[in-house]
Amino acid sequence: MRLPIDATLILIDLQKAIDDPRWGPRNNPDAEACVAALLAAWREARMPIVHVRHDSTEPASPYRPDSPGHAFKPEATPLPGEPIVAKHTGSAFVGGALEDALDAIGATHLVLCGVLTHNSLESTARHAGDLGYRAFVVEDACWAADKKDLSGHVWPAEAVHRLSLANLAGEYARIASTAQTIEAARLAASRRRAR
Repeated sequence: MRLPIDATLILIDLQKAIDDPRWGPRNNPDAEACVAALLAAWREARMPIVHVRHDSTEPASPYRPDSPGHAFKPEATPLPGEPIVAKHTGSAFVGGALEDALDAIGATHLVLCGVLTHNSLESTARHAGDLGYRAFVVEDACWAADKKDLSGHVWPAEAVHRLSLANLAGEYARIASTAQTIEAARLAASRRRAR
């Protein structure tokens, strides 16, 4: 895996609202630790970071701006100066603010993590691919929740997660681990220092 120095880490909806029990059982219990490791690696490499915050307009949503769940999770809290892009829909690209932020950076490669794999992360990754970005999804830095299908069958979170990644793989994004992604970021930073 090779990343350019402009590879932008996109953290999607990593807010306290995702801990609300209404989402149901999840997979990847170590995902937040992976997110924290990615964020630390990007900061150390001085590579671009964009935080996507969901500002729900739904009255009962824990993601509403006036609710305690709106705050970022501790592992993904932005530092001063790190861009925050607000969204109201699944894809972070709807509305244009994310694309504007990426254009300002000159980003062509995106590294995506966050929640939920089968919801906003997948929607954003598909949109990124359709817009021509080279997208990478960090499979152990995102997670899914159990999902009931139209016949009433409940699919476990791990199955939902794996199927969502399979939907993205190849056509919309490359799937990578946290370890692979951090190593690629370190190599990108070392190439910049060698110039």
